[in-house]
Amino acid sequence: MNTGAAMNTELLSLEGVGKSYGTVRALQDVSLTLHAGEISCVLGDNGAGKSTLIKIIAGLHRHDEGRYTVGGEEVRLDSPRQALDLGIATVYQDLAVVPLMPVWRNFFLGSEQGLRRWGGLRLDADGMRATTREALARMGIDLHDVDRPIGTLSGGQRQCVAIARAVHFGAKVLILDEPTAALGVKQSGVVLKYVTAARDAGLGVVLITHNPHHAYLVGDHFTLLKRGRMAGSHPRAEIGLEQLTTEMAGGSDLAELSHELARPPASPDSATSREERPQP
Repeated sequence: MNTGAAMNTELLSLEGVGKSYGTVRALQDVSLTLHAGEISCVLGDNGAGKSTLIKIIAGLHRHDEGRYTVGGEEVRLDSPRQALDLGIATVYQDLAVVPLMPVWRNFFLGSEQGLRRWGGLRLDADGMRATTREALARMGIDLHDVDRPIGTLSGGQRQCVAIARAVHFGAKVLILDEPTAALGVKQSGVVLKYVTAARDAGLGVVLITHNPHHAYLVGDHFTLLKRGRMAGSHPRAEIGLEQLTTEMAGGSDLAELSHELARPPASPDSATSREERPQP
């Protein structure tokens, strides 16, 4: 974990946060604190409440219970734009890119730069191309041809472009929704490398994942969710990968399942070979 006063600044905090959809309690009594220069991993199986937590932090949904503070100030966000204005950028699993558009157009999507000319305003394509190359290079991403359609990049490369974009446009908090879920081992490693680059640039990163191995490679803190509730909260120094995996898998539930699935001891009769059995 990074040290120094600037890197220990509290960026956001959730205290006892809950969310209901009608009679369904999607999230209950969840707490999380994120500091600059830190990767906080949120782990849980399908239906654990990870998506609801993302939507609250990103401003898509308001929380019903508890406190949500950004920079020490309590907030109740009504839109993703409000979250962006506070420096909170979210990169979803589907990335929300336009596959046939070039990399530089996707990099500036919604934040295009223009030049005033006689007759009106036109896109500063050359300036946006150059800025995209420079921003990617600062993150250590070697992608010279920013004119190629972003859909031709690998899933890992597209994730890296999205991370570099958030850093370039001034994000203080980066929320990553299952960034390695659909990737192979090598591409997952590339993405995790740039996740740590974002942390080293001073951002606070919330990494949502169901993969404890990926989480433990980069995480500074681990929050486990189960059925909308917190099942654990651990700094890295207090938990090992084996324990994290066990808690993620359900601990006692997994032990009970293992017991139920255990094969009964083989009987003497079952050891008789097929050749020794009488043929019909």
